[in-house]
Amino acid sequence: MTLFSLLSPQDFLFALLVAFAAGWIKGMVGFAMPMVLMSGMSIFLPPQLALAGLILPALVTNVVQALRGGLPAAVDAVRQFRVFLLTGLLFLLAGAMLVSLVPETTFLFLIGIPVTFFALIQVAGLKLTLSEPSRWIEATIGAVAGFVGGISGIWGPPTVLYLTAMNTPKDIQMRVQGVIYGLGAVALVVAHLGSGILRAETVPFSAILVVPALAGMWIGLRLQARIDQARFRKITLLVLLFGGLNLLRRAVFG
Repeated sequence: MTLFSLLSPQDFLFALLVAFAAGWIKGMVGFAMPMVLMSGMSIFLPPQLALAGLILPALVTNVVQALRGGLPAAVDAVRQFRVFLLTGLLFLLAGAMLVSLVPETTFLFLIGIPVTFFALIQVAGLKLTLSEPSRWIEATIGAVAGFVGGISGIWGPPTVLYLTAMNTPKDIQMRVQGVIYGLGAVALVVAHLGSGILRAETVPFSAILVVPALAGMWIGLRLQARIDQARFRKITLLVLLFGGLNLLRRAVFG
């Protein structure tokens, strides 16, 4: 089966452009690639093909992001957020196994409301912080992020909500997101090899999208390096608000 038996040349070109845009945004704020890829490609591709397409770009770009500060820094991030990572991994695998059984809109709606609310009030000027978050809060948000990620391929908004509420410094936030999403992407690959979403027919499509995603990310990273902490937080919140509203749109309109 050839690539163009799954999609037309025009749809393939649009997918490349969406992947570039997703990489550019990810380079700027450290997340949102699955949201942009999934919402963008679902306009002209079947949702399952769009989900398959985002898996390898998400994996590769997150590995690059996680290792930008070196392996020791990535290991420290794993140690610091081990509760989030462990619960997120377990629930991601559970969500992926239920992808064909549970209505995706249900979980998109449930996560879209708090993400949109949090981002909106923060953009409006009310700053909410978690000075000393408990392990229960970390585990709960990790579970939500993992479960929704396993079903929809999108686990960024709950993760960014948590990191932003902790007022995590820009460089550390970028690294931590790369580690969290990178490990999540590995689990997503394994899970959807089992679910049949990622298979011999769809792997080439996903692999090709890695190239424009990396090109866009390179440009985004160059821009992100010039942004101070306050502006980085504001841009992150705006992207998070857009992501929350998009989750609600998908929950309501499909």
